[in-house]
Amino acid sequence: MGLTLDGTPALVTGVVGGIGAAIARRLADQGARVTVTDLPGTAFDAACAVLGLPGIAADLGHIADVRALADRLADAPPLIVVSAAGGVRDQVRRPVEDVPEDDWQAIFAANVDSAFHLAQAFGPAMKVAGQGRLVTISSGAGLRASLTGIQAYAAAKHALVGLTRQLALELGPFGITVNSVAPGFVLSNPASRAQWDSYGPDGQAAILAGTHTRRLGQPEDIAGAVAFLAGPDASWITGQVLSVDGGHA
Repeated sequence: MGLTLDGTPALVTGVVGGIGAAIARRLADQGARVTVTDLPGTAFDAACAVLGLPGIAADLGHIADVRALADRLADAPPLIVVSAAGGVRDQVRRPVEDVPEDDWQAIFAANVDSAFHLAQAFGPAMKVAGQGRLVTISSGAGLRASLTGIQAYAAAKHALVGLTRQLALELGPFGITVNSVAPGFVLSNPASRAQWDSYGPDGQAAILAGTHTRRLGQPEDIAGAVAFLAGPDASWITGQVLSVDGGHA
């Protein structure tokens, strides 16, 4: 059946947000030896304390930080890496002509560069082991236009889907699977709550009406999908994007 979760070293990124934290908790509950990472600061320190898991702060958009992270984990390199870092970087909907280059690049660094750097840093150890799991967290915005209205976010999540599929092709012969989970609307952090509130009652009702289950997602919904893709029952699944969105009409 391949790689099991029990006792397997794992790395989960982006744990300050609700989705990353739920993933880390689920993998740890199922026996994985989880280390977490996010941007340095009090929010990350608090997340580590709540989770009760070891943490190493890093800016994954910078390859030097990711290499330093890999060095810290060299004695037991993770065979499961979940790239949950990303998001909109506190940006809001704007006309395309009003988007500064730095804002465009910041979203790509957080959502795409980070996942690429993780694959570069931890893929070699997985190759040596002859097994591994890379799971990216994309979005429904990586499959269609984004409800956020943020051009860079939609483009970055589409790019992350493409990167996932390309890495699956490259790493598959080494026993490494690479898949993505594409969440629908999940109330997971202050940014998603602000986005939800901005739609107003009519917009919220329209979103729920277009969701088969007639409810928003919870971080635990995403964590369950990631745990499946990271576990032994998904050993012959790779290059796939699993939409976890309650059914999108």
